[in-house]
Order: sequence, then C-alpha cells, then structure tokens
Amino acid sequence: MWNELFVAVLALCLVQLLRWCFRALPNEKWQILGCIPLSKEGSDRWKGLNLTYYGLFVSAAVVAATWMIFVLMGSIGVPIGIIGVLLLLILPVWALATKLTARLVEKKLHTFTIGGATFVLLLITPPAVFLTNALAGPKFGVQVPMLPFLAAMAVAYTMGEGIGRLACISFGCCYGKPISQCGPTIRRIFERHGFIFTGKTKKIAYESGLDEQEVVPIQAITSSVHIVLGLAALLLYFHSAFFSAFVLSMTATQGWRVFSETLRADYRGGGKITAYQVMAGLGIVYTVLLALFVPVQAVCRPDIVAGVAALWHPGVILALQAVGFGTFLFSGRSMVTASSLSFNVLEDKI
Repeated sequence: MWNELFVAVLALCLVQLLRWCFRALPNEKWQILGCIPLSKEGSDRWKGLNLTYYGLFVSAAVVAATWMIFVLMGSIGVPIGIIGVLLLLILPVWALATKLTARLVEKKLHTFTIGGATFVLLLITPPAVFLTNALAGPKFGVQVPMLPFLAAMAVAYTMGEGIGRLACISFGCCYGKPISQCGPTIRRIFERHGFIFTGKTKKIAYESGLDEQEVVPIQAITSSVHIVLGLAALLLYFHSAFFSAFVLSMTATQGWRVFSETLRADYRGGGKITAYQVMAGLGIVYTVLLALFVPVQAVCRPDIVAGVAALWHPGVILALQAVGFGTFLFSGRSMVTASSLSFNVLEDKI
C-alpha cells in the first residue's frame, strides 16, 4: 500500500507543477533568475552575468533523478555508500556528455543536450556497475544487482527528463514548429493550445524569430509523456518487474524522441534524420539487447519505507546539495545573454 501511495502523491505533486509551468514559463520574465555584477563598464554601470531559470530547473531535475536512484536502490537494501560510488562514476561523465554531444552535432560551444547524453548514459552504466562491484563491492559486502539498477536508472532518467524539459520552456529552446505551418491534424489538435513565447532573449526569438507566434508545445508534450512513463515504470519497479520497468522507460522515451523531432523547429544538426534520432534509435536496440542478456538476480521486494529511510543520512543530504549546486553552476550561467546593471540610493528611504 505504501508503494502505491508514494506513486499517487508524487503524481499529484508533478501534475500541479506541470500545470503551473506550462502556463507561466513561456513568458519573458521566467528566463532570467538573477544577475551578478562582474566588472564596471563605466562610472555607474556594471557588466552582469545572467543566472537562468533554465539552470534552476535542470538542477532540480538532476537532484530529483539522483534522489530517485537513492530511494529505489535503498528500497531493495543496497547500501547508500555503494550507490554513492556508482553515481560518482556516472554523473560526471553524463554531465560532460551533455555539452560534448551537442558540440559535435550542432557545432555550438554554449549549448546542452540531454537527449544526446542519454545514449552515452546507456553505454556507460553497465561498465560503471561492474567497476563499482569490483572496487567497492568487497568493502560494503554487497554487489549492485545489474537489472534493478538499470531499471532504477531508467525510472530516474525518465522522471528527470520530464522535469528537465520545463527548463526548455523557460529558455525558449527545443521549440516546436509554428502551428500555422503544420498539417490539418496537428493544427486541429493544438490550435489555441500552443505556446506563445515572449522576450527577445529567448532562443526561439534570436534563433528563428518565432516569438509571439503560436507554436506546437513540444516541450510540454515531452514533459508530460516522460512523467506518465516514469510513473508507470515506477509502479512496475515496486512490483519487482525490473525488466519491464527498464525496457518501458528507455524504449518509449527514445521512441518518443525519434517522433518528437518531426514536430520541432530548432536546429539539431543537418539532414532529414538528425543525429539525435539515430542515437535514440540505437538506444532502443541497445536497451532491448541489454535487458535480454543481463543476468537476473534475486533481490528483496522493493519497500518505499526503507528507500525513504535511506535518505535520512548526512552523506545523502550533502550529496544531493552538491549535485544541485554543481549542476546549477554548470548549466545556469547564461553564455548567450548579457546584462548591464546600475545601482542607486533611494533618497526617500534614508
């Protein structure tokens, strides 16, 4: 009962979050979170570094995904120490891949791709598990079960991607095609339900000039698809259906990636079939093969109470704070917008 209640409460919270974000984030004021003065440009003006809501939502998504892995692995009795070692091997490589993959595909220095990094995540996870079991397994007296960890990673990625797509709404990236340029079916479905982005510093404005135009709300659809899939896979995980949770999460999300690219208008590399679609297709094949050949290990039935209890450890709390802060520093400093600041004294307040 507690497992199902956890999923229900999580679903309710996420629905409320998505409803507010879909309504508010396309607006101009939800792009820049704050500015830090860096150097003087004149007698009373400063050059500023912009901090973005994009970085805030990305860091929230990564923290949520990391939190989910701790909860799910803790629910089957895996010690938090060995989970921490495993994440230390995976997260830095994944973070680096978000920039390098985008640089290789889009030829841009200051951009990120979560979708492209997912393929790298799939590739590095099995070796990371083997290495962790070899190095840390003897110390902790336990081995990380491969299939349950793959399932936990897949659930965490799917939920994290659902939250992370909210960052794209805020920054105006990963945007959809103008509804006026779509076929009659798409126009009928999304007419009066599309996104209208405001603000000349949003990517949709400076890259394609599509601000103030109604576009397919592809970020909202992708976010919703991932959240629904993540919740479904979470239920499967709690019923010990690790194979199904892993395969459903990864094949469905990567299949959606292949299709959703056809509704997007942003630049994602040349060619009718993008590199990201190719990587997503390969990810589906790799997921199925990996799931079929990974040996099944007997583990206890997941217990959400034990999983949540594992969070009340100073190491976990500090780790989540470090992940959030590091991710925000990595993704929240805008390299494509600038600001000019001035400060003055309010004479009537003295």
